[in-house]
Amino acid sequence: MTSTPLQDSTGTAVPVPPVAKKIPTERTHHGETFVDNYEWLRDKESPEVVEHLHAENAYQEAVTAHQEPLREAIFQEIKGRTQETDLSVPHRKDGWWYFSRSAKGKEYGIHCRVKAQDTGDKVADWTPPAVEPGVGIPGEEILLDGNVEAEGKPFFSVGGTAVTVDGNLYAYAVDNSGDERFTLRIKDLRTGELLPDVIENIFYGVAFSPDGTRLFYTVVDESWRPYQVKAHVLGTPVAEDEVVYQEDDPAMWLGFELSADRRHLVLGIGCSEYSETRLLRFDDPSGTITTVISRDERILYEAEPFLLDGQERILLTHNRGAINSMVSLADPAGLHKPLGEQAWQTVVEHSRDVRVNGAGVTATHLIVSIRKDTIERVQVMGLAGLGTPAQQAPVEPAFDEELYTAGVGGSDYDAPVIRLGYTSYFTPSRIYDFVLPTPEQPAGELLLRKESPVLGGYDGSDYVAAREWATAGDGTRIPLSVLRHKAVKQDSTAAGLVYGYGSYEMSMDPGFGIARLSLLDRGVVFVIAHIRGGGELGRHWYEDGKKLTKKNTFTDFVDATDWLAASGWVDPSRIAALGGSAGGLLMGAVANMAPEKFAAIVAQVPFVDPLTSILDPDLPLSALEWEEWGNPITDPQAYAYMKSYSPYENVREVAYPKIAAVTSFNDTRVLYVEPAKWVQELRNKTTGSEPIVMKIEMDGGHGGASGRYVQWRERAWDYAFIADALGATELLPGAGVK
Repeated sequence: MTSTPLQDSTGTAVPVPPVAKKIPTERTHHGETFVDNYEWLRDKESPEVVEHLHAENAYQEAVTAHQEPLREAIFQEIKGRTQETDLSVPHRKDGWWYFSRSAKGKEYGIHCRVKAQDTGDKVADWTPPAVEPGVGIPGEEILLDGNVEAEGKPFFSVGGTAVTVDGNLYAYAVDNSGDERFTLRIKDLRTGELLPDVIENIFYGVAFSPDGTRLFYTVVDESWRPYQVKAHVLGTPVAEDEVVYQEDDPAMWLGFELSADRRHLVLGIGCSEYSETRLLRFDDPSGTITTVISRDERILYEAEPFLLDGQERILLTHNRGAINSMVSLADPAGLHKPLGEQAWQTVVEHSRDVRVNGAGVTATHLIVSIRKDTIERVQVMGLAGLGTPAQQAPVEPAFDEELYTAGVGGSDYDAPVIRLGYTSYFTPSRIYDFVLPTPEQPAGELLLRKESPVLGGYDGSDYVAAREWATAGDGTRIPLSVLRHKAVKQDSTAAGLVYGYGSYEMSMDPGFGIARLSLLDRGVVFVIAHIRGGGELGRHWYEDGKKLTKKNTFTDFVDATDWLAASGWVDPSRIAALGGSAGGLLMGAVANMAPEKFAAIVAQVPFVDPLTSILDPDLPLSALEWEEWGNPITDPQAYAYMKSYSPYENVREVAYPKIAAVTSFNDTRVLYVEPAKWVQELRNKTTGSEPIVMKIEMDGGHGGASGRYVQWRERAWDYAFIADALGATELLPGAGVK
């Protein structure tokens, strides 16, 4: 599968890429036949496939060996800026404060708790205890030490935890392979002993019933789609676990949560275009599950049942006649009526300029997450008068930066505060408690609980973040976030990197990243392109970049690259591109569309063979993708459109730039076979001489390896590949870790 190494004119061995054999496989749909020479690489149980993947790793190691000093330097910079012994801000749940610690030299977090106090002063009682890095406090208990759990295991990830209301039992789900199937165990925190109850092969999400006698969890089907919510009665055989609800539609995703006041189990069923919520009241002995709005109405919504002035109400965040969504109140007694006859009260009106992302409640306030001018914000208002002319005006915590992200980081139903997370491109993560408004304090109060420390002499004023706009071919203005070191001059000589995603209405919000500083310190101008298919400018921004408008995502990225090339900041010949997962599909598409515009492309866990995957509904999560890309099985137009941009099927004879496909053997979301096939076809067709490599983590999942130090090294690998390709390996004068 590999060739004898060649030698250059000096006699030095030149690495030769592994060549996979061709076994033609025909795929015929809608009268069109595609011959796939590398589909055989899908068999991950085959020793020949595993041998080939190891050969790919050996090749990339040989090709990139000269980058090792740079990788080590970037890793040490990440490590040098990170406070390795640290802890989270404690958050209160019932009678305990929960938090996690990290320790220098340890890969994983340590989950802890300490008893809370109730003095009658609610704000004081909800003020987190002073906890110091590396210093225990009286009464501190360790719930789960990830380092102990991970010992001797190739991978470790926690997929969910839950504690009973009385604080006695702790459930946790662990994945030791990276395939996102978890084993659930239950610890008695009074004795430290594990209960005999062990549940294998569950998915994300765990919750106890309010009385602590049942444990709810989710199960996936053979295509890795969560389709069952089950209830385990503690002390009974797992084989007897009740199926609370089963979703048989292969295009619908199932999840659950407890309502804020813990009176209901809330079942969420949906896709990207419509949804359905079903409710189970814990105090209903009949166990009847009721539907809020049928999926047949084709409304995308979320529902939160709660008590308003002692009356049962349902808070709806929905898109009924509102493309950007709105918030309404519904009377559950009227849900049996036809939708047109139900009387909903408007709480947050629809706006073309404001996207409503979600809404929830505490015992006293409504909390609304919105997006305005691309920025995620939080608003609160008292429940008194909600949905009537007496409704209170919303209050929004105020921040002083132009580009930032503020989101609800958790709240407890009875708390007088909500926890907020705040970050910007050059402001490290901050945790605030926002004291909810009262008549005495109508504006509320922001209390800073922690700003994540950044070591190594970090000074945010050394960097600049600016909002710029590129113009698409159809005249659409595309927002860009342009990040740079202040020492970079606008003389068309710097290196540039364009990052994008552009799918599933996910927004690339401003956020601090320690690793990114290593590129900025080497003079790289880092551009985040907020392209169509994301959610930055509302629901229409997403809908203009999905299904039969998906190519807008790709052309927007190319137009963003053209903006950077013409901006005066960079040398147009020194631009790289970076994206992962669906952003990896983006990388593959732009590599085919405009390879000459990039010096290097890094595609992380890239979805580069989408048509093959989505045409097989038995492959993991394929059917769930139909609402994003279209259904090529039944729709000839969707098939033809996807075929026209599928990266693997559109590789052509052209000079491709340096390309690195980074993947994981156990990824269940984007299978390793997609980049494995793609790099073979790229090498077959390229007319250039730049190396095309695949780096595969043999023990990782969709997010790569699991330990933090390993993850830092993976990020250093990606960034070193980019910096080396751009000739941006040296630190700017005065930059770097001090």
